[in-house]
Amino acid sequence: MSNSSRPNGRSAEIPQPIRSDGAGGPDFGPRDVMRDIENPNMLVPPVTDAGLLPNLKFSYSDTHMQLNQGGWSREITVRDLPIATTLAGVNMSLTPGGVRELHWHQQAEWAYMIWGSARITSVDQDGRNFIADIGPGDLWYFPAGLPHSIQGLEKGCEFLLVFDDGHFSDLNTLSISDWFAHTPKDVLSANFGVPASAFHSIPSDQVYIFQDQVPPPLKSQEVQSPYGTIPLSFKHRLLAQPPMIFSGGSVRIADSSNFPISRTVAAALVEIKPGGMRELHWHPNNDEWQYYLTGQGRMTVFGGNGVARTFDYRAGDVGYVPFAFGHYIQNTGDETLWFLEMFKSDRFVDVSLNQWMALTPRELVKSNLNVGPELLDALHKEKSPVVKYPVQKSGTSGKELT
Repeated sequence: MSNSSRPNGRSAEIPQPIRSDGAGGPDFGPRDVMRDIENPNMLVPPVTDAGLLPNLKFSYSDTHMQLNQGGWSREITVRDLPIATTLAGVNMSLTPGGVRELHWHQQAEWAYMIWGSARITSVDQDGRNFIADIGPGDLWYFPAGLPHSIQGLEKGCEFLLVFDDGHFSDLNTLSISDWFAHTPKDVLSANFGVPASAFHSIPSDQVYIFQDQVPPPLKSQEVQSPYGTIPLSFKHRLLAQPPMIFSGGSVRIADSSNFPISRTVAAALVEIKPGGMRELHWHPNNDEWQYYLTGQGRMTVFGGNGVARTFDYRAGDVGYVPFAFGHYIQNTGDETLWFLEMFKSDRFVDVSLNQWMALTPRELVKSNLNVGPELLDALHKEKSPVVKYPVQKSGTSGKELT
C-alpha cells in the first residue's frame, strides 16, 4: 500500500492499482478498500498475468446463510461459482444436540470436520448399519443414495461437506420428514402397520436441521442389525494419518487407496508454512476444488496459449482449478496456510513440473528453455509437493523461512 491523495485533500494508506513498473494509476473511488486489501493480486496483477480466465474464487462470507433451530448451513455451487461443475460444497454448523435430519442424496457426500464433534449414522442397501463419532480432522463418506444423519455432540461442531456434482444443493435433498409430510396418512398406516393416528404430529414440511438433546454415549445408541455392520468404514481419521513432510510444509492424502469407501472424491490436506509454496504442478485426472482452512495465500493458474491469472485466498474461501491447468499456491501471510484439495476421482494424482523436467533428457530441457546448469543441477527426481522458497532480491515473493 502507498500514500495516495484523495480529491478532498485527505491522505490515507490505501492500496492503488499501480504496479512497480509504473503501469496503472490511482483509483479515487467509489470503491471497497477492504476488498482491495484482501485481493492485492487482483488489484495489482503480476506482470505475468495475461488473457482471460473465468473467476476461480468465491468466499463463504458472500453466501446466503440458512438458519435453523439447531444450526446453520451455507453452500457454494455452480450458482455461485459457475466454473465449479464437478463438486459443490456446504459449510454447516450444528449446536450441541443439533441434528441434520435423516436424509439421503442422489450424490455422494464427503466431509471434513473443522472443529467440535458429531455422531453420524447410516444404513446400506443390505441392511448393514453404521454409527461413529467424528472429531476434528476426521472424514466421512456416504455413497450416493444411502440414508444417513449427523448430530452435534457436547460442544457442537462445524464441518465441510463436499458433493460430487457442482449443481448440487443441500436444500434440495431427500428427507424423511419431507417424504412423510407428502405421503397420505393411510398409506403410512398401511406401510408401518399402525393406526393413522400414529402420524398425527409429524412435521408438515422438511425439517432439515432441528434442535434435540445431546445424545448419550455411543455404545448406548448402537443398534444390532441381523445383517451386521457395513464392511467398509464410512469414517477416516485424516489428521491421525502420518503426514508426508517436505521443506515447505506437509501433505496428507485420502483417497480410495487408504479410505476405500471414498470412490468418487479424493482429497489432500496441505500445510504450507510461511515462506512455503505448493509447487508448480497440475492434475491429470479432474478439476480441483479447494477449501482454505487457515491463513492466506495466492494462486496463479496457467491455462495455456498465454493465459494466466492470479487470485488471493484466505480462510473460508473456495478456489477452483480447471482440469490439467498448471498452478501453484504460495503462502503470503505470517501464519501457516492449511487448505484442502479435492477431486471428483477415486485417486489423488498430480504431475510435478520439477520432477517432469528432472526425468527428461537434460539436453532437451536445456535447449527447450535456454537454461543452464544453475537450474538443471537443482532439479529433483523425487517429487516435493510443498517447497520452501528464499528471499527474492526483488522483494516481491516472500521471506526466508527460519
